[in-house]
Amino acid sequence: MKKIIGILGVALLVLTVGCKKGSESNKAESNQAESKMAESKEQAMNKENIYQFKVSDLYGSEFDFSSLKGKKVMVVNTASECGLTPQYADLQKLYDQYKDQDFVIVGFPANNFGGQEPGSDEQIASFCKENYGVTFPMMSKISVKGDDKHQVYQFLTEKSKNGLQDSEVAWNFQKYLIDGNGELAMVIEPRTLPTDPSIVKWIESN
Repeated sequence: MKKIIGILGVALLVLTVGCKKGSESNKAESNQAESKMAESKEQAMNKENIYQFKVSDLYGSEFDFSSLKGKKVMVVNTASECGLTPQYADLQKLYDQYKDQDFVIVGFPANNFGGQEPGSDEQIASFCKENYGVTFPMMSKISVKGDDKHQVYQFLTEKSKNGLQDSEVAWNFQKYLIDGNGELAMVIEPRTLPTDPSIVKWIESN
């Protein structure tokens, strides 16, 4: 009888310890989940949108992104002497097709890659107009990476600001798609043409 009671006592002790460990494990998992939820909530609260920015265009005039509220926007870094420069033609084609459907393209010339945008704003404006008939908004030349990265591109490339993802501009003609709320929706790599079906589908979606 004593032997049976002893065995039951050991079993009860093992069960109690096991329950305690399980409880501690569940508590740790719960705390971890709560921490992740709090982090996501904080990121959502701190998430910025593109409407806060005012920049200068190629002609020295102020361009206020808040004027684009409700529109879908493609932001693209451009260059005049790049192998991808012919994408200007596709950008203009896309803009012509959807500019009356709450879609706009905003170009930012940048000289960050291979020195392929060496000209002044005036030279860039002339090049775009004469070679590709560009009519979508083109901004003054900026830096899109490195220590002098422009504030617009800090927003586009840093998850702590855009709430979606971290990214790095890989080369000229990388595209950032902004939804009708001014928030980052998608990052498109440089070699993907502006007229790619995935982009067109996004523009045409509600």
